[in-house]
Amino acid sequence: MSRIARTFERLQGQGRTALIPYVTAGFPYADITPALMHGMCRAGADVIELGVPFSDPMADGPVIQKAGERALALGIGMSQVLQMVREFRTGDDTTPVVLMGYANPVERYDLTHGRGAFVRDAASAGVDGLLIVDYPPEECEEFAALLREHGMDLIFLLAPTSTDARIGQVARVASGYVYYVSLKGVTGAGHLDTAAVEQMLPRIRAQVRIPVGVGFGIRDAETARAIGRVADAVVIGTRLIQLIEGQPPAQVVPVAAEFLAGIRQALDA
Repeated sequence: MSRIARTFERLQGQGRTALIPYVTAGFPYADITPALMHGMCRAGADVIELGVPFSDPMADGPVIQKAGERALALGIGMSQVLQMVREFRTGDDTTPVVLMGYANPVERYDLTHGRGAFVRDAASAGVDGLLIVDYPPEECEEFAALLREHGMDLIFLLAPTSTDARIGQVARVASGYVYYVSLKGVTGAGHLDTAAVEQMLPRIRAQVRIPVGVGFGIRDAETARAIGRVADAVVIGTRLIQLIEGQPPAQVVPVAAEFLAGIRQALDA
């Protein structure tokens, strides 16, 4: 059983919703990420999504795009991201870490280091799951099986436009959890319609037997609490990136932790 599966099993036994913050690796400072990850865990994060910077992030809105550009300018690539996970693991061997990003950095890593190097090195670093936005489920069965052999999960996005056939394809391949994108558009866009989320989740759960997290548009305790009533996990990214942007190094972790502690309290209320 993967760290992700164990975490959700524990939370479900406690009747609690998972809190999954997203941060871009190497933002806002190249060396801040492991300390930020530890701070988020202390504030109540159950799983961490770590964004891999990429120059053409098609699913990301302007806030996360800007964070990725900043991290790239600081020299952050896949090798640096894996090193951040290794450093985090020296102090935390239980919190799952999911790398979220795009196919190009994964495939380039293998081109540079040899076929199969990414899966090998990600597992060795302590990565627990991958969410690769531009990997369609119908082309990922071999890759998903390889990840499972190394104790990692392959996570997929579902959206308001997902058909029952697409949900079925994801259900056959995904493990860990699935990530339901609550809005049509990119990260940080639009207004969260909690009623629409409530209507969609039974359609997903009719075929998907693993936990369902919801993200895109969750910005505060109120929206987190509303989604937490119906979802297995709440994912928060854009608002967190906005809060830490421009903070001096000493304030990044406290600002992020204070925000997430409020979300955790709302979810547990």
